Amino acid sequence: MLAQARGFFAARGVMEVDPGALIKCPPNDPHIECIGVDQDGGFLHTSPEYAMKRLLAEGLGDIYYLGHVYRKGECGALHNPEFTMVEWYRCGISFADMIQETAEFLFLFLGNLPIQIMSYRQAFETYAGIDPPLEQNGWSRETRLHYLLSHKVEPQLGHGCLTILIDYPPSEAALACVVQKNGETVAERYEIYHQGVELCNGYHELNDAEELRRRFAENNKMRKTPYPLDEQFLTALKHLPDCCGVALGFDRALMLRHQLRAIETVIP
Repeated sequence: MLAQARGFFAARGVMEVDPGALIKCPPNDPHIECIGVDQDGGFLHTSPEYAMKRLLAEGLGDIYYLGHVYRKGECGALHNPEFTMVEWYRCGISFADMIQETAEFLFLFLGNLPIQIMSYRQAFETYAGIDPPLEQNGWSRETRLHYLLSHKVEPQLGHGCLTILIDYPPSEAALACVVQKNGETVAERYEIYHQGVELCNGYHELNDAEELRRRFAENNKMRKTPYPLDEQFLTALKHLPDCCGVALGFDRALMLRHQLRAIETVIP
C-alpha cells in the first residue's frame, strides 16, 4: 500500500518531499498536543504542514509527504502517539476537485465506494436532532458540539460509502478559507468518514497571515501554556499560492481495508 500510494501521486505529477520531524515551533492547534524533546527545546512534528507550506511558498508546486508524525497522549483503538500520515497539496485546484481526488486515493484502500456529501449542519440535523447555527461563540458551546459530533454524528457516517462532511462553521475553520455560501458563512474544510471512522481533514488553504495570526492567538487562549508562533511559517504564508491540502491517516485506511478494529493491528 505504501507503493500504491506513491504510485498514485507519481501518476499525477505530485512530488514527494521529506521535511524533518524535529521542529522548533509546534503547530498551533488547540486540540493537538506536541511531544517535546530534550534537544534545544524542540518538538516532534504533529504534521509536516508548516514545512510543506514554506516549500509551496518557494514555488515547488504540487507536493506530498508520506511518513510518520507524533502526537502526545493519543492512545486508543484509533489513535497512537506515532502514526503514518499522507499529506498533500495541489496548486490551482478547485475545492470540489480536491475532495474528489482524496476520495480516489481512498479507493486504493477501500474500493470504489459510493460518495455521500453532507454539510456539517445537515449531519447534525440528521443524527443529533439539532440545527447548530454556523456562527458560534464561546468555548463551552464549541465543546458541546465537539461532543455531539464525536458521540452522535461521526459513528453514523460512511456506512457502505464514503461520507464527506463540508461547510464547517467558521469557528471550526482551523487553517481553511472562510466564504459566503447560500447566504451563510462557512469554512472550506472537509472530512471523509468510512464505517464511522474519520480518515482525513482537508482545506482550501488560507494564505492570509494576519487572519491566521488572529486565529492562533485565539487558540493560545485555550492552552494552559501558549505555544510560540512560527514566524517563518507566517512570513512564508504571504507567498503561499492558491492551493488545497489534506492530511490523511494511512494506518486507519489500512485498518479499514482489512476490516480490523484497532489501529495497533496494522502499525509495524
